[in-house]
Amino acid sequence: MRWNMVPDLRKQELLKQITQSDVAYIKDLSEELGISLSTIRRDLRALEEDGEIVVMRGGAVRIKNGDYDEPVARKRLINSEAKEIIAKKAAALVEDGDCIYVDSGTTTVAMLKYLPGRNITIVSSSTQLMENMPIKGATCILLGGEVRDDLESVYGTLTEKMIMSMHFDKAFIGANGYIEDGAIYTYDFREARKKEIVKDYSKTTYVLMDTSKKNKYAFSKVFELSEGILITEED
Repeated sequence: MRWNMVPDLRKQELLKQITQSDVAYIKDLSEELGISLSTIRRDLRALEEDGEIVVMRGGAVRIKNGDYDEPVARKRLINSEAKEIIAKKAAALVEDGDCIYVDSGTTTVAMLKYLPGRNITIVSSSTQLMENMPIKGATCILLGGEVRDDLESVYGTLTEKMIMSMHFDKAFIGANGYIEDGAIYTYDFREARKKEIVKDYSKTTYVLMDTSKKNKYAFSKVFELSEGILITEED
């Protein structure tokens, strides 16, 4: 790929490289992508102006973090390989005849493409369910409710009432952080409430999170980690 020829894809690849470590260095990015230092600096300035990154002294750069949930479009670039491993593990747990809940989030939604061919019912609060249909063999139900576009998620009173009218054999939940021997956390209290209700109406609840979220807090506690089964990219 000649990154110098496709500015938008080049900046997307830059973001992907930067998210793979806490701090990246301009010189390393230049060598890794085969882009001149002047082009790298120009792209980084543009990304900084867009609020995506922070350029620091000494030629270092990092993703701009804050106490908020990042948009799904950015999340897809972060730890993508780990998310695919987790998604495959989760999909392997689904059996014919299951009624499952698939939460909103990049890791949970990633499992949808591994589900075709099974006679199952899929209920989801992710608007991305529509993008993955049809799923061969599956009956798909998209929950109603208030739509949050940046998270591609629905939540609120209507969503909660629909969940409480159902029962799931297995639920696959995403979150923003977890504490070993503690709880799982998310940034939005309405998302936290939705996830808690799903857990209460599920026979088994799986929590899908890559290890970059280990020992990280967010605004709202969802439930104790011991109340679910954690699936990470590690064995």
